[in-house]
Amino acid sequence: MNIILIDDDALVVNALQTILEGSGHTIAATGGSGREAINLYNEHHPDLLMVDIRMSGMTGLEASREILSGDPGANILVITTFKDDEYIQEALEMGCKGYLLKDNFKGILPAIQAVESGNMVFDSDIVKSMSTKSHSRAMSKLSKREQDVLELVAEGLSNKEISEKLYLSEGTVRNYISQMLTKLDLRDRTQLAVYFYKN
Repeated sequence: MNIILIDDDALVVNALQTILEGSGHTIAATGGSGREAINLYNEHHPDLLMVDIRMSGMTGLEASREILSGDPGANILVITTFKDDEYIQEALEMGCKGYLLKDNFKGILPAIQAVESGNMVFDSDIVKSMSTKSHSRAMSKLSKREQDVLELVAEGLSNKEISEKLYLSEGTVRNYISQMLTKLDLRDRTQLAVYFYKN
């Protein structure tokens, strides 16, 4: 997998590069600003762009929005130190594939594998912090089991992984997801994840 790393902290870039190259991935380029993210993406068209949020000049989210407007199929994984609800929601709504905290180096490789498999992925600490907040009335439309499945969808797990965690068959998981999409008038897993973070 060809990857571009964008972060204004050289230590973070070096650490990620070491981890990723050690696992067989190719680092096509590295940069330290949102503008570099756009230029390098357009130059290399990587399989994955990993980008920090807060950088001088143009933020990672601003760069991601511009990249996705030109290439809606771009795989962008946001890496940050911030568990800010607005950032998470913005990243989700624009079409980023995931949101990870920088201190979770153990989660980097599984996250990339999830994106390679077409799944979305979110740091478990973010999902936990969001799920401890009070649910709005919108969440009351869902049964407790549906909410359990929804949380794991938002965490980026596949149907198989959800079935193993909740001791359900994959068919049952698919049924729960289908029921939730109908109940909430949503189109796909991405919208379910956005719904979870909003509510």
